[in-house]
Amino acid sequence: MKPDWYPAWRDEAIKQLNAKNDRLEKDFQLGDWSRYDYDIETRRLLFSKGDEIKVTAEVQIAGSTSIKSQSWLWAWANSNWPDDVMVDAKLVRSFGETNSVDELAQSYVTDVDDDLEVLGWELSAVAVRICDALGAYRSPSGEGDARFYIIKAIRWAG
Repeated sequence: MKPDWYPAWRDEAIKQLNAKNDRLEKDFQLGDWSRYDYDIETRRLLFSKGDEIKVTAEVQIAGSTSIKSQSWLWAWANSNWPDDVMVDAKLVRSFGETNSVDELAQSYVTDVDDDLEVLGWELSAVAVRICDALGAYRSPSGEGDARFYIIKAIRWAG
């Protein structure tokens, strides 16, 4: 179930995310670094060239896609994550419950179009809009699965 206004609102969120991510690419070259690491204790992505950290981003986990189940799992529904990395995902769930948007309030969203990457970006866009984040980042997590982060703050290292 979703209210009549939601599809257009979601489309606008996707447009906003594209513009935000274009700016992050321009300002911080996010797609160009040879390596990234996730530091769960500080909730940061560390982008590096060789052994040198170049950019750090404060993040929250939005969710992840699974090839095996052909679905998106919201971070708030994943018991493997500590509470402090999914604060924003819980805001998304609350927004979904308050506004009767099932895809935001249920643990899993099944991909009906067989394009998990698109689904992950679309739901991340919604999370970025609800949480007023700077953008989103997708990282592979093995065997074609992916994890999606929303970027809360970013800066050059050093």
